[in-house]
Amino acid sequence: MTGDARSDRDGENADVVGMWVTADGHIRQELLPDGRYDEARGDRRSAYTGRYTVSGSHLDYVDDTGFTATGDIRDGVLYHEHLVLHREDRAEKPS
Repeated sequence: MTGDARSDRDGENADVVGMWVTADGHIRQELLPDGRYDEARGDRRSAYTGRYTVSGSHLDYVDDTGFTATGDIRDGVLYHEHLVLHREDRAEKPS
């Protein structure tokens, strides 16, 4: 796995840091700038945690139990295995 969680300076890697959510809000995946992620499922906070790397618009995940998964950003949408997640609008979050 290559890349960094944050967008690199020349724009090679997609900017993925932030909260990504399914349309029904059931799954919320927070991609942190340090290359970690925290995924909530319904009322279960931190259902899955682990690390991720970015290479272009492709993501590779390794959860803390060793399970691996992949994702791709296409047209601003994160396709993570069978999930479709949209970036949460940061302006909607209460301050």
